[in-house]
Amino acid sequence: MKVYEALAAAFVEEGTTDVFGMMGDANMFWMNALAQRGVRQYEVRHEGSGLGMADGWARAAGRPGVVTTTSGPGVSQLATSMLVASRARTPLVAFCGETAWGDQTAAQYLDQGRFAAAIECGFVHLSRGDLAEEVVQKAFYLARTESRPIMLSAPMDIQQHEYEDNGPYVPSTQLIDRPRLLPDPSRIERARDIVAASKHVVIIAGRGARGSDAGEQILRLQKRTGAMLATTLQAKNWLYGDTDYHVGISGLFGSRVAMELLQEADCVIAVGASLNSYTTEHGYLFPEAKYIQIDTAPNLVMGNGAVADCYIQADANTGLAELTASLERESVTIEGFHTQEVRRRLTAPLIDPSEFRSQPDLLDPREAIVVLDAELPPELDLVLGSGHQTDFGTMLFQRSREITSNYGMFGAIGQAPLITIGSIVASGRPAFVVEGDASFLMHLSEFETAVRYGIPILVVVMNDQALGAEYHKSRAKGLDVDLAVIPTPELGRVAQSLGGDGATVRTTDELRAALAEYVRQPRPTVIDVRITRDVLSVPYRRLWFGEDV
Repeated sequence: MKVYEALAAAFVEEGTTDVFGMMGDANMFWMNALAQRGVRQYEVRHEGSGLGMADGWARAAGRPGVVTTTSGPGVSQLATSMLVASRARTPLVAFCGETAWGDQTAAQYLDQGRFAAAIECGFVHLSRGDLAEEVVQKAFYLARTESRPIMLSAPMDIQQHEYEDNGPYVPSTQLIDRPRLLPDPSRIERARDIVAASKHVVIIAGRGARGSDAGEQILRLQKRTGAMLATTLQAKNWLYGDTDYHVGISGLFGSRVAMELLQEADCVIAVGASLNSYTTEHGYLFPEAKYIQIDTAPNLVMGNGAVADCYIQADANTGLAELTASLERESVTIEGFHTQEVRRRLTAPLIDPSEFRSQPDLLDPREAIVVLDAELPPELDLVLGSGHQTDFGTMLFQRSREITSNYGMFGAIGQAPLITIGSIVASGRPAFVVEGDASFLMHLSEFETAVRYGIPILVVVMNDQALGAEYHKSRAKGLDVDLAVIPTPELGRVAQSLGGDGATVRTTDELRAALAEYVRQPRPTVIDVRITRDVLSVPYRRLWFGEDV
């Protein structure tokens, strides 16, 4: 057996079923060995795109995704997507071929260890052939336990060495023992006393709570405390259909009603949420509240620069169950926000249709989002990208569906379609992504990848024919807005030329028809929604003009 074969066999033992990337001299033997073992491989048009897809695959599958590149430039192409995955704390393993061990004169030589450190990636190096299984085990162990990307760098000459099989491979999962974190009873009592003395409790559920599937415990605590349920951006719409008292996102992307109601809170219980500056509006959103925080980390400093009044280190389910049980023993029951008046305010439309401001052949982006939310079944997962146009969807998508937001992950546009492709491969379900025109065009070639593999992605391009964020910031700062205007071709036709379906729409009727066609037969599709630049999103109004309308 060759070393590359041992490496491939170890990846399979770690559960690898799908690999994204590009073939080159330094990884081609490993890729062939994987194919012989039944691993599906997705050849992409850019290595960084492959990593973005592996990122989406990992987020959907809940285990490390895998990307591969050849040496040198193949590795350096990973930079932006690797930083996005690192900031998102995505577990993945990048199998990166390397030039012959020690040959610094090779044209594709790169100090891949130093490069990995620069792009916030863990690094494991294959320095000897007999370490093949050990380095794979270590790479997956680190990806899983540290929840981050790990680069496994394998010199091409060492991959060709002979390998002596030393017995059954031990997957990294067998080395991981995660005992349940039990909360300190004295802190549970302290949290109970804070809640018991409160009148208006808010529960903020974050990505950690969602990942722990702690929804049932959150709803139990909400019912007993009369709490308003809010989420962080990364848990958007979670549990939305399970309670009448869900106010949406807390913070910058919250509605005006959310802002007004959350101001009344005198107790905030954060579950699996870091309470960063966006979630708390730098501490201004909850001026009178005491904070209880439940998280697995040893401690966290909130976005307002303070620590919680009561910090409980525990897994979400256990911490919530203990707190609720303590409240039950003391017969603590609070009406709180659970009134008919609050319910009336929560059920009012987020935006009055009379406010829509369409132009000839251009849609109001808010109206476009309302149509998308109504016409696309909740079974379709949603990925939200970055940039000004994404703000509309972030605030206005209301149906309860699986939502992944890439907002704030290194501030990199263009990643969301890649993440969506990977998530579809992992889940086996169609999904849609809402992205801007500049963002989509950044990795246009990967739509052809989706077509080639029959991946049923729907790309909704909110097309203002500009760098939308820069256009509005330029206006706010008195700069020349025309410098941010970039015309685009009809992207529906571009999608058709690449072998997929597509439409360019300028009215709500055209949009509904295009959506109906995708729902009828999901396949790679681009809907180019032409929108006006005259509508500014609420977060941008808040940030650049001090408005909240």
